[in-house]
Amino acid sequence: MGRAKPERTKRYTIFTDIRKNPVSYLLVLPAMLYTFIFGYMTLPYMVIAFQRFNYAKGIFDSEWVGFKNFEFFFQSTAATMVTWNTIKLNLLSIAFGTVVALLFAILLNEVRSHVFKRVSQSTLLFPHFLSWIIVSYIVYSLFATEHGLINNLLQTFGFDPHNWYSDPKPWTWILVALSVWKETGMSAVIYLAAITAIDDSLYEAAKIDGASRWQQIKSITLPMLMPTVSILTLLAIGKIFYSDFGMIYAIIGDNGMLYSTTDVIDTYTFRTLRTSGNPSIAMAIGMYQSVVGFVLVLTANWAVKKFNRDSAIF
Repeated sequence: MGRAKPERTKRYTIFTDIRKNPVSYLLVLPAMLYTFIFGYMTLPYMVIAFQRFNYAKGIFDSEWVGFKNFEFFFQSTAATMVTWNTIKLNLLSIAFGTVVALLFAILLNEVRSHVFKRVSQSTLLFPHFLSWIIVSYIVYSLFATEHGLINNLLQTFGFDPHNWYSDPKPWTWILVALSVWKETGMSAVIYLAAITAIDDSLYEAAKIDGASRWQQIKSITLPMLMPTVSILTLLAIGKIFYSDFGMIYAIIGDNGMLYSTTDVIDTYTFRTLRTSGNPSIAMAIGMYQSVVGFVLVLTANWAVKKFNRDSAIF
């Protein structure tokens, strides 16, 4: 008798997966199209950073100028200022945002009332869904010179009112506080989900050993959260050269008196394109943002991998 031929295993391809999960792929299709159109189809236009772009001639016939567009930015007096402001605001937002989100996640995990926990989660999440335009009106009602709530309180206690919109010094902390307030809820939900995935047997063993709640948090919860914290931090570092344009432009706008602490690369690029009408310079600044952000992600990922390989992205 001859040998029975082994059955051929079917190759599992992307098309097989699409046939098995058509609804899932249909849901993700808009995001894929958006990424393809605005993320990949626009890549050829990066070449205009090295051209004196002419709309009539297009990217193939415009004059090549090499690195002159980059020189225009780096030789300007604003280059150092907007770069430093971008890094400073993002670093402070990442640091304070991570600490506050972790604190709220741990506190919510300790709450035993399900009703209170759900109400608290909804309250924390609510600012995330507010438009920065709406937030800008709230901020103005607080810091307006004549009728602002803070100046009214200062006058009530015998202090002189302060012209907040002409003093750049406090706006670094105001913008960081607004960023933390708006995004803490979403980050806290992510950390809370990571906490619920921790094996309960670890806490039960700690209780048997006589560990208090604080000791359990310090020895179990926080170490088990570190991989999630590392990944979210790495993702945030990747965008450290991209400030929240919507926040800054909605709240600060074209107020030149506050530029020294609030003007970032995104707002500077937008203002340069709007006032000069030169897309080549704007593209050069955008490429500078992308390259430095990419290098920062690689560097941060390498540093994390040195300490804990499991916490790295790749």
